[in-house]
Amino acid sequence: MVRVRLYRGKGGREPDGGRKLSGVERRAFGVIGVVSVTVVAFLFWLLYFREAAANAPAWTSALPAVNAGLNFTSAVLLVAGRLAIRAGRRELHMKLMLSAVSVAGLFLASYITYHHFHGDTRFGGQGLIRPVYFFILITHITGSIVAIPLVLTTLFFAGTKRFERHRKIARVTFPVWLYVSVTGVAVFFFLKLWSS
Repeated sequence: MVRVRLYRGKGGREPDGGRKLSGVERRAFGVIGVVSVTVVAFLFWLLYFREAAANAPAWTSALPAVNAGLNFTSAVLLVAGRLAIRAGRRELHMKLMLSAVSVAGLFLASYITYHHFHGDTRFGGQGLIRPVYFFILITHITGSIVAIPLVLTTLFFAGTKRFERHRKIARVTFPVWLYVSVTGVAVFFFLKLWSS
């Protein structure tokens, strides 16, 4: 199991090199924390505390399929990016991972648009399929919450050329993000087949 710790012991020491966090890193982690909490809080409000807008345009009914396609595309880009870096192709890796981030951004915009008009989607399945769906949904949501700061932190380390730390946290970010992308597609098919 890989452990990612930004602090160790007194003085805010890091695992790699034992140095203190710089002012830039502290500010970056602060911004990442605020952005992550804001996004999660907004999505919970959108899904569970706000009524859907009236008169949804017809085209918004296609957005769940679009979202599933974007999740699938993210998964493919993530795996391709992982294979590229393992082959030593850093520039290709960077392009693929930035593409995955861009696709994730498009997904978020599409997801917000759909739920603005349609609210939360209810699962209508009964019997054994119900606990299976909710297990996948709950782990998907939990993974999504964890993935936001992980992805942003991984990007920060890559963008600031702190590649040793980038590699360490990417070992955690990759499986979490991939799981979220794959289960996002699974949730779509569950709702397509058993929507209430």
